[in-house]
Parts: sequence; C-alpha cells; structure tokens
Amino acid sequence: MNPGFRLRQSRERLGLTYRDVERASLALARVHTRPQFTVHISRLAEIENGGVVPSVHKLYALAVVYHLNPLEILGWYDVPLDRFLGDAISFTAPQTHLVASPGFSGAEKLATQFSPECTEFLARCAAESASLENILNSENGHRHCYGCIGLRDRRMEPILRPGSVVLVDVSVRRLQENEWSNEYDRPMYFVELHDGYRCGWFQQEGARLAMQPHPLSRCMPESWKTPDDAEIVGRVVGVVTRLPVPLKAPSRESPELHGHSSKRAL
Repeated sequence: MNPGFRLRQSRERLGLTYRDVERASLALARVHTRPQFTVHISRLAEIENGGVVPSVHKLYALAVVYHLNPLEILGWYDVPLDRFLGDAISFTAPQTHLVASPGFSGAEKLATQFSPECTEFLARCAAESASLENILNSENGHRHCYGCIGLRDRRMEPILRPGSVVLVDVSVRRLQENEWSNEYDRPMYFVELHDGYRCGWFQQEGARLAMQPHPLSRCMPESWKTPDDAEIVGRVVGVVTRLPVPLKAPSRESPELHGHSSKRAL
C-alpha cells in the first residue's frame, strides 16, 4: 500500500484536516525550536498524493500528530529496520568499536520459529525475520550491546578474529575471577579507552587494568589506569566470527602445477 495513502488514512481516522496538521506541527516546532518540524498544507498534500518522501523531521512530526510509531512509518517507506544490525556489521571498519542497537527486535516473531536448543537451518525456519540480534539477544536484551572487532585488531587472534561481532553484557562492569580450565573458557571483556576500545582478556593489578593478548597474536600486553584511562563496558557473552577462506589448490591439469617447461622428463 502506498505510504502516502496510509498517512492519509491515519489522518482521516483521527478526523484531522490539513489545517489541523499544520497547526499541530507548528506548535511542535515552537516547543522544540526547530522550524523543520513544520508540515505546511502544500507539503502534506504532496506527501499524501504526490509520492513525496517526508524529511526525518516532518516524518517525526506526522508520527507525533497521528500518534503513530515513527519506526512503523519508516517501514512503510521500505526502510528495513529489522535488518539494521545485520546490514551494519556487514560493513567492517579498521578499529574495534561498539555498534548502535536499533532499540527494537523481531525476537517475538522468531521465538515461535527458532529454538536455541536445537541445531537448525535458519534459511528454513526464519530466513527473513531472523537477525543477529534475534539469535544472540533473545533474552534480557536491555542489558546487552554489540561490539565489532576492527579489521586491524589482531590482539585476540585466533580466538577472536578481526571482523568478529561480540555480544556484551553491560550489567557486568567488574572483572569476575571465575575458574577457567582453558583459553576458550577464560572470560573476555570489552573496555573503553580515551582513544578507542579493546576486547579480550584482562586482569586487575591494583589501580591498573592490564590486557593480555593471545600469545599467538604476537601483540604486546597493555595496561591503563582505572577508571581515568579505561572503563569496562561489559563482559563478552557471545561471538559471531567469520572463518578464513582456504586457498584454492590448483587442479592437476593446471599449468601452474606443471610449470611452463616443454622439456620431457628423463
């Protein structure tokens, strides 16, 4: 259904005229001292009948006046908000950083289709509705945030490869001295610094927080004064990582295997 027509239906259900919407948006603009919230009659007609897409401020104003969720209106304009997290993490960055949460989830819809206790092929059960947020963050979503390991951050390789996405429990803001028997059980934390972030193994040494990189990474240990220079964001409770692509071996008939020599073997 045309989004402009949907907005018109919403307005008419409330018994509002073009003039009523203009007055209400003007009042909203005065409250927030932002004239961009104003939806003039001519613009509203273009939005409803001419296929004009409202600006972000006017979309918000219409959502307020019509008592609609602005996220729902964005969906009318084919903005795939339910795929935000997956789309965001597909564009990697050099530095380790936090990922903004969209603040909503389709977990309710997924819950009837996906059981974390069972091995399942997601393309069958929830290909369109399942997202990283739905799967990793099915419970206690308000305590979690996401972090991306930068493409240049090899401090925890091979356990935590560059480009990995981690789920961080922000309710755990102190190092927990849990017993662990191997490096895979050792707890990892996400830490914020003045100039960026670190993710990996940490230990408290008095007033200093020390990071111990993975031995195979060949990176040097680091330490910072707490809480002035480093602050724990939370404990890593989930990881999604990309496996390295193996090099393709040349076929037996490939000239690279035989070389370019035309000499016969003796």
